[in-house]
Amino acid sequence: MLTLATAALSAWLWLLVGHDRFWRSGPTLPNAAPARPDAVDVVVPARDEAENIAESLGSLLRQDYGGKVRIVMVDDRSRDATLEIANSLAATVPQDRLRIVQGGPAPPGWSGKVWALEQGIATTAADSPASWLFLTDADILHAPDHLAALVAKAESLRLDLVSEMVALRCESWAEQALVPAFVFFFQLLYPFAAVNNPARRVAAAAGGTILLRRPALERAGGLAAIRGALIDDVALARAVKPVGRIWLGHSRLARSRRSYPAFADIWQMIARTAFVQLRYSVLALIATLLGVGFLFLLPPLFALFAAGFARWIGLVVWALSLALYWPSLHRYGRSPLWVLALPLVAAFYLAATVGSAIDHWRGRGQVWKGRTYRGAQT
Repeated sequence: MLTLATAALSAWLWLLVGHDRFWRSGPTLPNAAPARPDAVDVVVPARDEAENIAESLGSLLRQDYGGKVRIVMVDDRSRDATLEIANSLAATVPQDRLRIVQGGPAPPGWSGKVWALEQGIATTAADSPASWLFLTDADILHAPDHLAALVAKAESLRLDLVSEMVALRCESWAEQALVPAFVFFFQLLYPFAAVNNPARRVAAAAGGTILLRRPALERAGGLAAIRGALIDDVALARAVKPVGRIWLGHSRLARSRRSYPAFADIWQMIARTAFVQLRYSVLALIATLLGVGFLFLLPPLFALFAAGFARWIGLVVWALSLALYWPSLHRYGRSPLWVLALPLVAAFYLAATVGSAIDHWRGRGQVWKGRTYRGAQT
């Protein structure tokens, strides 16, 4: 028992000092305007977004940007009023500012969102394509200076891809309990400092906000290179990093309105991609179970139930894990008391990951917005 406790302490000390400071609540984009506001083509894939589409497109139309901005929304065969609402909005502005495209069915081997993006990019390429592409989701609200800040960042560091983890909705009880941990675990998997280091192979992006140089996308093989990806944002970053520089941070200028009112909704969100992330590997699943249990469940168990020195080490390790979790909670304005729920939250994410594997083995695949994906790429 003492050996396990000491090993857990060593692991968390390494995470503290040797894992690229993954726990930091940064970096963030400064408010800045680009010296050269080159034209930007914005592509918005939308499926069943009637609740958010008018507000999201409206925030893009209100961008305070010195260059030309052309928005293309691709309706990904929505089953609600998304297309009708978008068309009504487009009728109030010039066509060269907002164009609505009715997407077709995805060809074999393409995931729905990636195919919608491909159709949008093809639409922009048909008429004086801009050198910048801005890929954003239909539930994201953008501050008026968001696009300017993104281009300024890319311009200042000569970046080919700039992405941000937008502020996620954190209103329901389930969201308050689980959303900050989603960001924390994402940073644990993809430390932002490592992503932003050209010498490191770690690559990731967040799909709500991706600014991309069109030539870099072409060098990476276009979206065809990730056509079957379900985790399309990370796949895109992995394709671009070998041929260009990428940057990932947190956003102060964009937020998501995607709601997860119940714990079951967040379970479904995790289960949709968790086993895909593990590349459908049983060994990777077992390693995840052991790793998460070792890091997040073992220390509080030692702190509460062990005796002697092992108990004190468990208390120290548990306190250290909670301290590293606090910046993620603080970003979302949560009470410090929420840190105590971290072991339960980790257990929830672990259970959803197992559920993702079970769904795959039962042949149910990954379900999202009425579509089922089986054997999707990472």
